[in-house]
Amino acid sequence: MTVIEMPQWISILGNFGFPIAITIYLFFRFEKKLEKLELVIVELGEIIKDTRRD
Repeated sequence: MTVIEMPQWISILGNFGFPIAITIYLFFRFEKKLEKLELVIVELGEIIKDTRRD
């Protein structure tokens, strides 16, 4: 097993840490928007059902 020195770890984190952090942030943000969209779609379906009954 190769031992990686500290400057190499810093380089690895610099190259991959930021993109991974941004991806995780955007994933959680996108997930919240999808949940809201799902609720609105369900509500719209209920409204459509109610208007067709009348």
